[in-house]
Amino acid sequence: MAAIMIALFIFISVIFDMIGIAVTSADEEYFLLQKEKNNQGSEIALKLKKNSEKVCSFCADVVGDICGILSGAGGACIILSISKNISQNNLVILISTLVSSIIAGLTILFKALMKEHAIKNSNKIIMRLSKLIEKLFFYKKNKNHRKSLDNK
Repeated sequence: MAAIMIALFIFISVIFDMIGIAVTSADEEYFLLQKEKNNQGSEIALKLKKNSEKVCSFCADVVGDICGILSGAGGACIILSISKNISQNNLVILISTLVSSIIAGLTILFKALMKEHAIKNSNKIIMRLSKLIEKLFFYKKNKNHRKSLDNK
C-alpha cells in the first residue's frame, strides 16, 4: 500500500510541476487569440498566464513539496516494515539508503522528463487544464445561465 501511495504522490508532484513550468513558459498572445476565437477555456488560460508567478509557486513549490514530504514518509513506512525483522544495523542502513534513493531517483527522473515536455507544449497543456477547470467548476453555472436566457 505504501508503494502505491508513493507512486501516487510522485505522479501528483510531476503533474503539478509540469503545470507550473508550462504556465510560466506559455505564450500570453496565444491565449488572447484563443479568447478572440471564443475557444473553450481561453479565459481561464489567460487568467492562469497573467498569474503565472502565483500558479507556478503553488503548483511547483507548495504541492510539489508536500508530495515530496509524503512520499518520503511513505518510504519511511516501507523501511520500518522491512527492517523491523532485521537485527543488523548495516543492513537497515543499506535498505533505508536504497529505498530513499529509489524514491528520489524516480521523482527526479520523471520531473526531468516532464520539464522538457512542459516547455515544448506549454500552450496546449494550459489550454487542456483550462478546459478541464471550466468543465469541472463552471459547466453548471453556464448551463443555468443559458436556461435563464432561454426563458426570457
